[in-house]
Amino acid sequence: MNIAVGCDHAGLEASLAIRQLLAAAGHAVTDCGTHDEASVDYPDYAAAVARKVVSGQVARGILVCGTGIGMSIAANKIDGVRAAKVNDPFESRMCRLHNDANVLCLGARVLDPSVMEEIVMAFVDGEFENGRHGRRVDKMMDLESEA
Repeated sequence: MNIAVGCDHAGLEASLAIRQLLAAAGHAVTDCGTHDEASVDYPDYAAAVARKVVSGQVARGILVCGTGIGMSIAANKIDGVRAAKVNDPFESRMCRLHNDANVLCLGARVLDPSVMEEIVMAFVDGEFENGRHGRRVDKMMDLESEA
């Protein structure tokens, strides 16, 4: 699977670890930056990853900032994105199974690196159950057109 990964300065170290984890698991990784610890604006990286996901260039996206909150808010502004800010492997699994989340948002300052690895793999390995959840996801996507 091709997965886009992006981060701001606070998420750089975690992003590097995530990219290595994904590559070791056999996934292609599209690096959307940032590449050093100089202060940057997280919405730029959230948009870069989100646009790659909705265009179909990648299957899923992963974003990392200090808390994951800003990245989640910014990514969800892009039509077609279902970004989930996740704190544990169970939430990660469920965001895929029930919500068909296509972008995972993580907080480098709030998650232990070993837990972050479990969260990433649950997100990557999780498949959407569809069924009654498909109807609900369709309703969420319809909300975009009402704005």
